[in-house]
Amino acid sequence: MTTLNAGDKAPNFEAKDQAGNMIKLSDYAGKKLVLFFYPKASTPGCTAEACNLRDNYQTFLAQGYDVLGVSADSAKRQQNWINKHELPFPLLADEDKAVINAFGVWGPKKFMGKEYDGIHRTTFVIDENGVIEEVIAKVKTKEHTAQILK
Repeated sequence: MTTLNAGDKAPNFEAKDQAGNMIKLSDYAGKKLVLFFYPKASTPGCTAEACNLRDNYQTFLAQGYDVLGVSADSAKRQQNWINKHELPFPLLADEDKAVINAFGVWGPKKFMGKEYDGIHRTTFVIDENGVIEEVIAKVKTKEHTAQILK
């Protein structure tokens, strides 16, 4: 697992979003980006996190941030989640885990005593020049905006 830290250049990425649009890091040049990785669309924790970001989306835009979510879910699952919760930001369907691995958020996890590999819920705040300003590894799903915009 690669470990990225504040001050590192964000890895270039290119992946399709829920609608099949190709999205690249360079699309956000000159803007700040909140790039959040989550384990699975439509699960309680991920929904709480996405809805917290949704509810504060205008604040992010007003402060010069764009928001982009990433998981290994299919485009269809991402689109259904967007429709159900009216999420205003794109979600990358990173089924081959290229972006997930580039950011080093895939690895061993434990849940209810079982070990398995999965996505570690992590958010990267990337500045206008593509440099990571902050890595939030202990995400509070219901208070995530406050963690980012402190």
